[in-house]
Amino acid sequence: MEHIRTTKVEQVKLLDRFSTSSKSQTGTLYLTATHLLFIDANQKETWILHHHIAAVEKLALTTSGCPLVIQCKNFRIVHFIVPRERDCHDIYNSLLQLSKPARYDELYAFSYNPKQSEVERVQGWQLVDLVEEFDRMGVPNSNWQLSDANRDYKAAICRCSQPLSGFSARCLEDEHMLQAISKANPTNRYMYVVDTRPKLNAMANRAAGKGYENEDNYSNIRFQFVGIENIHVMRSSLQKLLEVCGSRGLSVNDFLSGLESSGWLRHIKAVLEAAIFLAKAIAFEGASVLVHCSDGWDRTSQVCSLGSLLLDPFYRTIKGFMVLIEKDWIAFGHKFSDRCGQLDGDPKEISPVFAQFLESVWHLTEQFPQAFEYNEAFLLQIHEHVHSCQFGNFIGNCQKEREELKLKEKTYSLWPFLLDEQKKYRNPIYSEHFSQSFAVLEPDTVSFNFKFWRNMYHQFDHTMHPRQSVLNHVMNMREQNKLLEKDIKELEAKLGHHATKEETDAAFTKEPLRSVHPVSPVHKTLECFKKEQPLLRANDCIRTIEGANAADNRYSEYMEELSKTEPGMVSLEYGVARMTC
Repeated sequence: MEHIRTTKVEQVKLLDRFSTSSKSQTGTLYLTATHLLFIDANQKETWILHHHIAAVEKLALTTSGCPLVIQCKNFRIVHFIVPRERDCHDIYNSLLQLSKPARYDELYAFSYNPKQSEVERVQGWQLVDLVEEFDRMGVPNSNWQLSDANRDYKAAICRCSQPLSGFSARCLEDEHMLQAISKANPTNRYMYVVDTRPKLNAMANRAAGKGYENEDNYSNIRFQFVGIENIHVMRSSLQKLLEVCGSRGLSVNDFLSGLESSGWLRHIKAVLEAAIFLAKAIAFEGASVLVHCSDGWDRTSQVCSLGSLLLDPFYRTIKGFMVLIEKDWIAFGHKFSDRCGQLDGDPKEISPVFAQFLESVWHLTEQFPQAFEYNEAFLLQIHEHVHSCQFGNFIGNCQKEREELKLKEKTYSLWPFLLDEQKKYRNPIYSEHFSQSFAVLEPDTVSFNFKFWRNMYHQFDHTMHPRQSVLNHVMNMREQNKLLEKDIKELEAKLGHHATKEETDAAFTKEPLRSVHPVSPVHKTLECFKKEQPLLRANDCIRTIEGANAADNRYSEYMEELSKTEPGMVSLEYGVARMTC
């Protein structure tokens, strides 16, 4: 609380960055220990978690007040106009410090209390068990064993990082390890070594004593570069993308040109193609694959997790996707703290590596909508909490650090909260049979299949239309159908009640009374919905208006028309809507 200088500012205006008018919402801005809260005149609340804030900018003073622009890690951008410059300056300085904590124990997860018992909290952390997952995968077996040799985190067993080969150095232990991996595969004696970097980058690293494997020193390996750029290129690419999608008044051509210039979708394409290569090598050639990059915790996580998603339908379920993230991202040491900027550190370490993984998964759900149990709302919610620091799953840079922080004792797991609301995250057209019928998903990586993820980068810009997701439309239609079915049942119950009452009344009437006056067409139209009696009996005469005869009575033809049995529909013949029954 020592960082909060002003807790409440009134008459603050909230602007819509894409609105064509200068219309704004006026309300009160509150600053708490964990959130920035804006409440407008209609009591609508806008909550912004401090840990979601990526940047705060105080613009030059204007005649209407002092502008304050807040950019968030979940791609929300809010633009406030604070009446007094001093209040704006206090809010600005407070947010700078509150959004960049210096220590882990200052993160929201260590103070968040969802009113769960201690037993529920422990059970939440036990929801994903990697030993059970390896058992599901058939490990241990005759070729592979689970090992706790690294239980004290003294060894460095990677997925792996680049070898220290330089131009001529050799590592016999490394060569023996790859030979052992190759021999553990009973169906194929050769294996692939996939270097996720561009070849030029790997060659440059050789000059620093690093580099990549020399095929002449390894038996039965096939080397493959896949060309995924490093974290700095990805960070720059995302920044260019956000500049494009945050610009007002762009033409379609300018937007598409800017999207292409950012290179963002080209990077997503490269990540997916690397995963496809891995999946095909395992599924179709039966070959083992070793994946590495420079350090082994960024691009390898992307490629291995996406490859698993293509190969195993279990990871396309809600529970399976949680297991996949725990296995290939959290347990394998992706540096969530550095890459997501959880603490006040080096901004050059921040990079959207995990966001690219989620976007790649979204592209797969668009190409194979029946193969995934979860929808895009599930992916967006995970992205939200990767940056919120509300739960302990993504805090820290490695498993050793998480154990030292005692996260399982002091914080809560995200997964049980998602499972409790899984109805919101279910894909309505998911087919388990369809998903399991594929030995491997083979997405088409032609360039036009990659598109801008509207609901990721503009999910908070409610004035922008239309919404992108077809699945959202399907789910909304399904909810509307449920409401209509409920209305139909209520109407049927009322009709049944009225029919029972009419039958009771008819039992006390010996002879039905007939009107001696012409019956109005409207009344006859309503009468056609009753199914107890036909409109007219065959031997009944048609009563006429006094002074007229049956031959020229204008009502006779109309009543005969109404007495015909026709389906319940609306006829639009001759441009006139006529209800028939």
